[in-house]
Amino acid sequence: MIYPFRIGEYNAGAPAFLSAKAEQSAFNIPKSDQDILRELAKLYMELAAHPANKERIDRMRAMNDLKPVRPPVWIEEVPWHEMDIDRQLVLCCQSPEAKVVEEFFRQTLFRWKYFQADMVVEDTLYLIKAYSNSGIGIGVKEETIATDTANAVVSHHYKDQLDTEAKVDALKAPVVKARPEIDNKNIEVLSDIFDGIIPVKLRGHYVDYSPWEHMAEFRGVSQSIDDIIDRPEFIHKTMQKFAELGHVFFDQFEAEGLLDYNIQKNHCTPAYTSELPAKDYSGGKVRFKDTWLRTRAQMFVMVSPAMRDEFDLQYIRPFLDRCGLIYYGCCEPLDKCMSYLRQVPNMRKIGASP
Repeated sequence: MIYPFRIGEYNAGAPAFLSAKAEQSAFNIPKSDQDILRELAKLYMELAAHPANKERIDRMRAMNDLKPVRPPVWIEEVPWHEMDIDRQLVLCCQSPEAKVVEEFFRQTLFRWKYFQADMVVEDTLYLIKAYSNSGIGIGVKEETIATDTANAVVSHHYKDQLDTEAKVDALKAPVVKARPEIDNKNIEVLSDIFDGIIPVKLRGHYVDYSPWEHMAEFRGVSQSIDDIIDRPEFIHKTMQKFAELGHVFFDQFEAEGLLDYNIQKNHCTPAYTSELPAKDYSGGKVRFKDTWLRTRAQMFVMVSPAMRDEFDLQYIRPFLDRCGLIYYGCCEPLDKCMSYLRQVPNMRKIGASP
């Protein structure tokens, strides 16, 4: 699988090492699309020049550094397919690659106009580093049901592909490679389009490592949870295998220079901090100790805190120890798990439901 081209957004951070296969190479953008993008970029840079951006970044940095300031308000995971009430979000470009950039600009302009809260518009257009990933030998097999064809959020029914020890043992170590040739071409193309308007730079990844998300995708939620009770040793074996593959992925991802501490957000929370990179960083390749890591086990809302510790935290703890700052959780309630989460020294943020 090749991850070649992303604009500004870290939907899932570094894509998981458990992935399906897809390929795409560097892009070409026709002149008519370039004209559209340049006009949008000029409007975007007007927002980037607003003094509110610096004030918000400074406050977010202070918050992440544990200083008492007003917490920022961010509105994320917007249902964009429902938002275009006056056609301000209609994409006019023709090429698929140009549409990615256009969508980023139009959504940013729309958010600033209608619900900016404490959003930040950076004065640089960042391209996320491309890389290839061989995967682990299997891909997600599922059936989906959509209530709205324009909505990317659908209902999933996953086929159980890891129901035996033999199938778990057969999983393969991933091979991860940076793709600088794609990055260089993409930077060249966009820098030419936006010359004199907005600088274009590369940005690496933070890491989103959540093995229980993959357990759900390769087994299904119900079967995975049932086996915690019915076959706990089998679940331990599966998690140990995921951990082994995860360390292979981590080692290669770091060695390939794909990490970054200069990120705007970690999933749905601002990532600005003065604590990253680590104090001993002197340039060159960014290490895991210089970055954020996000992890979660959302389906564990239905198990006890002790079981969360036994079947999740104990396996991901070595990964947490490798990274600079940790963000744990998403939409699940974690109030009963705080005694376990507080045992992680670099735990900095915890997601919480109402």
